[in-house]
Amino acid sequence: MEYINVNDFKTGVTIALEGNIYQVIEFQHVKPGKGAAFVKAKLKNLRTGGTVEHTFNSGIKVDTARIERKPMQYLYTMDNKYYFMNMTDFDQIELDGSSVGENAKYLKENLEVSITFYEGEVLGIDLPDKIELKVIETEPAVRGNTTNNALKDAKVETGYNVRVPLFIEQGENIIVSTKDGKYVSRA
Repeated sequence: MEYINVNDFKTGVTIALEGNIYQVIEFQHVKPGKGAAFVKAKLKNLRTGGTVEHTFNSGIKVDTARIERKPMQYLYTMDNKYYFMNMTDFDQIELDGSSVGENAKYLKENLEVSITFYEGEVLGIDLPDKIELKVIETEPAVRGNTTNNALKDAKVETGYNVRVPLFIEQGENIIVSTKDGKYVSRA
C-alpha cells in the first residue's frame, strides 16, 4: 500500500479512507494562530458520488487508491445487463443496470466511454461531455409559433426524452450534454 502525506494533496488525487475510495475535490491548508496546523478537504466518494468534508491533522499519511481508467466501447444491453469492450485488449465486461445508473439514457451502440476501476471493482462510467443522438419521435413545428425559446419534447434513439427547439424535426441528429441532459445544438 502506498501512502500520501495530506500536506501533498492535489486536486484529483484518489485516497482510500475508512473503507471508501475518495477523490480530492478541494483542499485547504489551515495554520491557526494557536494549535496545530490542519488540512480541510472536500472529498468525492467514487462509489456513491456523494461529497464529504474531512479534516486531517497536518503531516499525517493516508492510503493512496490506485484507480485505473480504461477506454471502453458500449456494445449492447440484454436483460438489464450492459456490455462493454476494452478498446486495447478487446476483453468484454458486463455491468448491471444499477452500476450504469442514469448514464443508461445516453448509451448508444459503439459509444466510447471511460470506465474507472479500483482493484477490479467498477467505480463509474465517464461519458463524453456531449454526444450526438438521433431524434426518432417529435411533433412537427407549428407554423406561426414564434415564442422566444419555445421547446418541445423529442424522443432520441436511446429512449431518452429531450426538450428541443421547435425547428428540430424527426430524423435529425442533435448534440446533447451528458452533464445536464439538455439540448446543445444540431449535429
